[in-house]
Amino acid sequence: MKSRTRAFALRVIKLVDSLPPGRVSEVLGKQLLRSATSVGANYRAARRSRSRAEFVSKLGIVEEEVDESSYRLELLADSGVVRASRLDELRTECDEITAIVVATIRSTKGTRKQA
Repeated sequence: MKSRTRAFALRVIKLVDSLPPGRVSEVLGKQLLRSATSVGANYRAARRSRSRAEFVSKLGIVEEEVDESSYRLELLADSGVVRASRLDELRTECDEITAIVVATIRSTKGTRKQA
């Protein structure tokens, strides 16, 4: 996960760097850059946690940041700033990282998904 979240951040950096000029690109790009790079930074912080509760709390931040990244990718596509197909892989990666983080939180807490 450490290398995966880093690779995700690097891909987003390249995307943001290639956005067309304009106010929407500037604002969404800056927000996306912050949330996407925060995913890996907070995952690393979670790995250094001193307790289970701290680990779960920090993973919760990772979950929030990856969700924010996903939302901003959706906005870039829906607004027409970037072709949706260009963002498909990044959006899939957001979904997969989210699933891994949520599963890790649940297993760490010892809870299971309710049917």
